[in-house]
Amino acid sequence: MVTLIIGKKGSGKTKKLISLANEAVSESNGNVVVIEKGAKLTYDVTHKARLVDTEQYNITGYEAFFGFLSGICAGNYDVTDILVDSTMKIGGQSFNDLADFITKVNVLAAKSETKFTFLISADESELPKSLDAVSIKI
Repeated sequence: MVTLIIGKKGSGKTKKLISLANEAVSESNGNVVVIEKGAKLTYDVTHKARLVDTEQYNITGYEAFFGFLSGICAGNYDVTDILVDSTMKIGGQSFNDLADFITKVNVLAAKSETKFTFLISADESELPKSLDAVSIKI
């Protein structure tokens, strides 16, 4: 399952992600991974979640990002949740590329039985209609 949390900068998306990550850790029978660009959530997300900074791995572009997510799922069969802050800073600013990426991640989510949550800093009206089915507006 893929969920998008959409809102403009300063709308509370990151606080929502922190809350969701901490909830997921307490409810999960597996591992929770939180992915960010830059190490800014270190003290907000519980130490029981795996915090990953994409800058340490030079992840840029949606293709590399998808490969990275696939590797996490392949390397650890008990990842139950992956939550991503700053999705478009990692993958790029193209909404069409974002839509293609989310479509691919949806397939990965089903195959790996992993829940994905992505934060998107944008106005809802800017996004392709194909993303409406998986989005939550903040």
